[in-house]
Amino acid sequence: MCDLLRINTDRGVMINDGKSRFSINGKPIYHFVGTSTFSEYTVTHVGSLAKINPEAPLDKVCILSCGVSTGMGATLNVAKPKKGSSVAIFGLGGVGLAAAEGARIAGASRIIGIDLNSDRFEKAKLFGVTEFINPLDYKKPIQEVIAEKTDGGVDYSIECTGNVKAMIQAFESCHDGWGVAVLVGVPHSDAVFATNPVNFLNERTLKGTFFGNYKPRSDLPGLVELYLAKKLELEKFITHEVSFADINKAFDYMIKGESLRCVINVIGN
Repeated sequence: MCDLLRINTDRGVMINDGKSRFSINGKPIYHFVGTSTFSEYTVTHVGSLAKINPEAPLDKVCILSCGVSTGMGATLNVAKPKKGSSVAIFGLGGVGLAAAEGARIAGASRIIGIDLNSDRFEKAKLFGVTEFINPLDYKKPIQEVIAEKTDGGVDYSIECTGNVKAMIQAFESCHDGWGVAVLVGVPHSDAVFATNPVNFLNERTLKGTFFGNYKPRSDLPGLVELYLAKKLELEKFITHEVSFADINKAFDYMIKGESLRCVINVIGN
């Protein structure tokens, strides 16, 4: 992603003059993540705008703007699993399931889902997850459990929670000699990643990603075309739809972990 937009995505104002384009009763309303799409009309930097096929249904392809692209890209563009390999996915929310979908597309033979919420396991099967582990079911560290189940560790692991403990577990779950871990979740600003340096000396690789290493303006149109060609399924990620008047319900679904992606219809009911 370009340096222009990935830095200070929470700045809340336009880049060229440092001012907001929205106000109410004379007071500024700040831009959310540089896009402000919770409105019928918006003003955004040209770098945040991607032109897509006008035939694409916006109530479906809208979910490519963040989570689905991030998770799938983390697997396909960063981890790059080989056919027949083993992949562990930490966190089975929308981003994690998109990462699992990427592993399925890549031809991974074992896709292990790790999550504290066992209710997510059944849904995850639709995205290619073949095995499930709930860390609460074990007394030992989950990386040890995975190592035992995979003869030393997985070939690739994708962390999609933002919890630094899960990040360390994902890295240490990789097989020494060739294992690759990719960090996707955004941790707390004070979080510290701590692991024994020997884990690196034993030739494990740790990578990070922002937006799945996709370039929004040039790559998003191609993802939309994959959907239109029925090579990419998006409907299974959409679990709820609400009107703009019920936007708070969408946040409730997210906080309670009841939805993968909720589409908010800004215009109409």
